[in-house]
Formats: sequence, structure tokens, C-alpha cells
Amino acid sequence: MSMIHVTGLTHGFGDRMLFNDIEFRLLKGEHVGLVGANGTGKSTLLKLLTDKIISDEGEIEVHSGIELGYLEQHPDFERGQSIKDYLRSAFQRLFDLEKDMVRLTERLSMQSNEQLEDDLIKYGEIQETLEINRFYELDAHIEEVAAGLGIAQLGMEKATAELSGGQRTKLMLAKLLLQKPDVLLLDEPTNYLDDLHIEWLRSYLATYPNAFVLISHDTRFMNEVVNVIYHLEHKNITRYVGNYNAFVEAYELRKQQIHQAFSKQQKEIDKLEDYIRRNKARASTAKQAKSREKQLGKIDRIDKPVVQPKSWFGFEVCRQPNQEVITTSDLAIGYDEPLINNLNLTLKKNEKVAITGHNGIGKTTTLRTLLGQLKPISGSVNVGSFVRPAYLEQEIEITGDESALQHVWSRFPNLEEKEVRKRLARSGLKSEHIYQPMMTLSGGEQTKVRLTVLMLQESNLLILDEPTNHLDIKAKEALRKALQVYKGTILLVSHEPEFYEQWVTDIWNVESWRRA
Repeated sequence: MSMIHVTGLTHGFGDRMLFNDIEFRLLKGEHVGLVGANGTGKSTLLKLLTDKIISDEGEIEVHSGIELGYLEQHPDFERGQSIKDYLRSAFQRLFDLEKDMVRLTERLSMQSNEQLEDDLIKYGEIQETLEINRFYELDAHIEEVAAGLGIAQLGMEKATAELSGGQRTKLMLAKLLLQKPDVLLLDEPTNYLDDLHIEWLRSYLATYPNAFVLISHDTRFMNEVVNVIYHLEHKNITRYVGNYNAFVEAYELRKQQIHQAFSKQQKEIDKLEDYIRRNKARASTAKQAKSREKQLGKIDRIDKPVVQPKSWFGFEVCRQPNQEVITTSDLAIGYDEPLINNLNLTLKKNEKVAITGHNGIGKTTTLRTLLGQLKPISGSVNVGSFVRPAYLEQEIEITGDESALQHVWSRFPNLEEKEVRKRLARSGLKSEHIYQPMMTLSGGEQTKVRLTVLMLQESNLLILDEPTNHLDIKAKEALRKALQVYKGTILLVSHEPEFYEQWVTDIWNVESWRRA
């Protein structure tokens, strides 16, 4: 059964076309992985399906009675609302029915009740609805999902207003999973989860009874939960049956077949064009040339295969610092109250360290304190001589119409425009991306721009906060290789062990700091 039917969908931003007359059906119970390079329109497609944006052309038919669930970027938290209250709101209809049942109970206890029979029928209907929906087990179910995503440990009575951005995203994801819509639309749901909670979500989605569409650059995660792949490439969408590994095999074969078919057709076209050119003007062969012209006009031409630009990253060390890059003495990190106390660390020259721990535990706060952007509550941070840090924040707010070119050039005005364009292109950005406003670029494209800035900085210490968020698979691999051969010192926060396990020299677990 088709749940969503998309026909003739065409959409773009300005001169940049994302989709051209695409068509697909989402079937009941399908677990779909939506894949494609950065900037091919994956997030845009989900927004089109939910009417967050309106398509230029085409139709999106969501069949009657089908409920879509989409992870909102802007939370609908109420003032003074606790985590528990917010998650309970996923079942608001059932809690409202319970209130109706309480009112009916009060009315049924009255001696003079003129609508006794109707009330009894209504009471029975509500009771049956609550039982079918396992209403009396809801709190246990809420606790289970909250624990699985690492929310319960924050305290179920904690106010939502006190949560960090990542914690709020996890909370909204938990509510969405509790609602169990007919079609779940998930855009990078693992970005704010640590290993344990990613594993819980993997298990949950693998057995999810309804359909979902998942965008994720964590290929191992995707491989274990999807049974269909939608691949966005060259403004079109192609459906592959199977998990991610099966898609990679089928795609490589298809790519070879398209290249072979294109080459074969080009030879045929060249042969016909050459014959027409040589024989059109001669009376004796003009008729045959005309026939070849008609034959040429009937050819359904295969588009030339377009190779996606590759990303290349490289970070130069400006000069080596002294042996001790950063040391801390009895450091207390936090805001009003310390998240971490009595921290004594030493980061040495050429060490490459991954900082791990669950979301909200203080990893980003640690980085910002070591950089001097946040004052420690107590204790001290000492930065060694000749240390030149370069910092990639996890997320930055982008507003205005500044283009990718302007964003980089304004920070390095001594460079020629040609050199800035070259650097952006090496990061994997096409010409149209370079002149496009930053705020209209995809998350992965924005990260590539920010990595370009990082590469142009003079530094010998890279401090990276979740640098792989939003990056496509090939760009992520290019970044991994660049960091592996980097001759300086690295402090990395990442929720992807497979990204850093092969090249880091040490792992600092923030959870062990808090237990100490």
C-alpha cells in the first residue's frame, strides 16, 4: 500500500535546481535510508513532504489518515514544563479521555442522573480505548524511551527550559518516537546521541512497526535499520531494495553500466554525425544522410555521467609549540555550578585526543574553557608557549546573505578571490555553492566552508567539536585521513568511534572525571 505518492516534483533555490521531475512512492512499513552527497536536497525533501516548504512544481499526495512525524527544529516547550510533562504530551488525547472518564465517574455517582444509560456507554467506550492503547502502562513506556535516549538521567522533573540544545533535540526525538506516527521522518537523529543511546535507537528503529525515512551519514547505523535506499543524485531519485551495503554494490554496478551505455551511445552519435557531415552536401548521398539525420533525432540521449566533486582536507602546522600544550590545575568547569571538579590534565605536543561522554555532560564546555572562551569556576588553565589553536565549533548560527566566498574571504582579505574559490572547491564545493548565501547551504556544505576557514588558519592545535556532523560519507573519510596525517596536536569531540579509533593517541572520558 502506498502511503505517500510524489509525482513531477521539481524544486530549487534561485538558479540551483535540486529536483527535476522526480517521482516515487513510499510503501507501508518501508524503512528507507535517504542518501546522497551534501547539497543534493535530502533535508529539503523531508521539508517538502511535511509542507514546511512548498515545491516549485509537482504533487505530494499523503494518503488520507496517514500521520507524518518530523523532528522539529524549533521545540514547542511550554513555560515551566518538565521533561515528564513534555513526554506525556505525546499521549495528550488519552490523558484528556482519562479526565472525561473521571468526570463521568462523578456524574454516575449522582442519584439524579437523567443520562445514566448514555454515560455508562460513553464510560465503557473510553475505558476500552484506554485499555487498547495500554494507557496504564504509558508512564513505564515513557521511562523506557527516556532512559534509552539518555534523558531519564537528567531527571524527569527537570524543566525543559534548563536543557541544552542537544538535550532538547533528544527530548523532541523521544516524544516523536512515543507518538509512533505512520511515517517517521528523521534527519540525522544520531548527531546528539552517544554510543549507548545510538545502539538503543538502532534496536528501536530496526523493529519499528511503521514506515520511516532516515537521513544519516552514519553508514553502520543506517545499514542495520533500513531495507530500502532512496538515492538522490543528478537532480533525480533512484530506489534500491536492500540495506546500505546492498545499495553500494548495486550503485557501483549501475554506475558502470551507465558509463558503458553512454560511451557506446556517444560512439554511435559521433559515427552518425560524421556520416551526415561528409555526405549531406553530395547529391548522390544526400538521401542517406537525411535518413541518418532522422535516426539521430530519434535517439533518446543518455545524460553524461556527472562526477561529484571530491573533498580534500589538509592542515599545516605553523610551528611546533613547547612540549606541554595545555595543562590544568584543580580546574572546575561549568556555569553557575560546576559540571566537573578538580580536573588536572596535561595535553602534550603531537597528542591526538578524543573527548567522549554522553550528551550534556560537559564536553563542549570543557573545550571552551580550555580555549579561554569560558572562565573556570576555580582552578587554572595554562597554555604553553607558541601554541596557536584553531577551533571548529559544533554549530554556528548563520544569518544574512553572506556567500560562502564572502564568508572565507572576509577572514583572509589578503588572499586573491581566485585562491579562495580554489580552496572552497578543494573542500568539495561546486561553483554554485561558492556564490550561494551560506544560510541556504546544506549542513554538510556549511561544514565544508568552515573547514576551509580552519585550513587557512595558522595553527598547531586543532580543537574540533563534532566535525563530522552533516558531512557526507566521502567528505568524512577525507577528513579522517587529513587528521590522521596531521603533524600537530588535536582535541576532538566526536560521537563516532569508527571515525577516530584508528588514529587518536588517547581518549579522555568525561564521565570518569565526574566520578573522580
